Amino acid sequence: MRSSINTLRKVTAGMVMIAALTVLVPGQERTRIRFSRGSYSATVSGSLNGFEQKRSYLLRVRKGQTIRTEQTGRYSDSHLITIYISDPNGEGVGDSDASCNERREISPTVAGDYLITVVECQKADPWKGRFTFRVSVR
Repeated sequence: MRSSINTLRKVTAGMVMIAALTVLVPGQERTRIRFSRGSYSATVSGSLNGFEQKRSYLLRVRKGQTIRTEQTGRYSDSHLITIYISDPNGEGVGDSDASCNERREISPTVAGDYLITVVECQKADPWKGRFTFRVSVR
């Protein structure tokens, strides 16, 4: 009986550790995108370390605006990214095509926080390193 309780404690402790590590995995936090005063665009950069990693950003917009994203920078030819955008209700928005989808345009928007998720393009060669993209709202 005593060994069963010890085993149960060890299993429970292991499950708590796994849950804690899942929450703390780098790249899962969401970074708020803020524009400089009077500006309608911002350049965002980050890094990825493989197909399984992602970077997430929040962007607050008003109803009826247009969001545009496009990969930029010197890494854009060799470090292709895919940009996914979800509306404030969590629904994916924007058309997808056969490319890596490194640019998006969403119009018109609903008011609220849009989630922009960047991943390594799985249609290109694998890479690790930095990426840059521009986001604009008008």
